Amino acid sequence: MGIQDIIEGKKQWRAHMARVKALPPDYEIVYKEIQRYYFKVGPIGLADGSLLTGLLEFFEEGVAAGTGALELIGDDVAAFADELIKDSRTFAEVYQESISGEPGTAEK
Repeated sequence: MGIQDIIEGKKQWRAHMARVKALPPDYEIVYKEIQRYYFKVGPIGLADGSLLTGLLEFFEEGVAAGTGALELIGDDVAAFADELIKDSRTFAEVYQESISGEPGTAEK
């Protein structure tokens, strides 16, 4: 990854976060909580940016429809976040497999 890639990545991230800050407060809070959770859990799809971008677009559609954040996703934010990544592998699983030496041995 060259310096230009890093600079472009930072520009894209700043633009993404500007869109998050433009959300109504309830959406912004929920988005940031889910983002924080994903940064801890480490789903593989997080690296390419599609997971958070898809979540942001989903939230923007909810805002456009006049729906509140919890109306859109339900009262259990953690369950919603887990449902989005239920079929995704995590970096923790990959690490566990690497130290055990057997692919596919990490428990879900």
